[in-house]
Amino acid sequence: MKIATYNVNGVNGRLPVLIRWLTETQPDIVCLQELKAPDEKFPEQAIKEAGYHAIWHGQKSWNGVAILSKSSPISEVSRSLDGDDHDTQSRYLEAVIDGITIACLYLPNGNPAPGPKFEYKLRWFDRLTLHAASLYASGKPVILTGDFNVIPTELDVYKPERWVEDALFRPETRIAFKTLVDQGWTDAIRKIYPTKVIYTFFDYFRNAYGRNAGLRIDHFLLSPDISRHLTAAGVDHAVRGWEKTSDHAPVWIELSKTAH
Repeated sequence: MKIATYNVNGVNGRLPVLIRWLTETQPDIVCLQELKAPDEKFPEQAIKEAGYHAIWHGQKSWNGVAILSKSSPISEVSRSLDGDDHDTQSRYLEAVIDGITIACLYLPNGNPAPGPKFEYKLRWFDRLTLHAASLYASGKPVILTGDFNVIPTELDVYKPERWVEDALFRPETRIAFKTLVDQGWTDAIRKIYPTKVIYTFFDYFRNAYGRNAGLRIDHFLLSPDISRHLTAAGVDHAVRGWEKTSDHAPVWIELSKTAH
């Protein structure tokens, strides 16, 4: 079973790229972030023609998340995190596919930091961590995946000294991520590649992709029973070089068939 996450940076503007990638790589389950489209503008028909069922939680111009499944039905569980009734941003979608709970998330960027946006990021992180604890305690197979907007360590960023004051790399953000992981989750990329330089995001400016000057901010966190069945993980690095592509590259994992 192949599961992928991809911040598409505008699902309609990047639709040819998305469909090409789906066609070429054929993941079984896909989590998308940053749809930048209201619910009624989600390209359901094009996704269906590519061979995928879909559920989505859109928002005009900003945010938005979706979960796609190639063959198995999608059972939606939730489209928000508890803890803030006034939060209207479309950043979370949870479903069950083949007995696996998939949480697709788009964590706030948080810049400029410090400031209100950074405070929102940390509050959102707290809500995610609280919910993740209950998912973990359930003992069910769970995958938390998406654009976390977190650079976990210096290994995960080109020239870390330039990012010290950025919301993605500030100590508060890294501590929040570590607190989440320390519940018992496995960082899939780091399980397979403990010390390798791997990036998932490359800015459009200064030829960042060409220079491999990137960040690792798109993550897979796996519950123990999923982690045991992890057989491979990687980044579709070349997709970032396609024409009119997202500034993120798709990230994927493969699980042995007995995972669910």
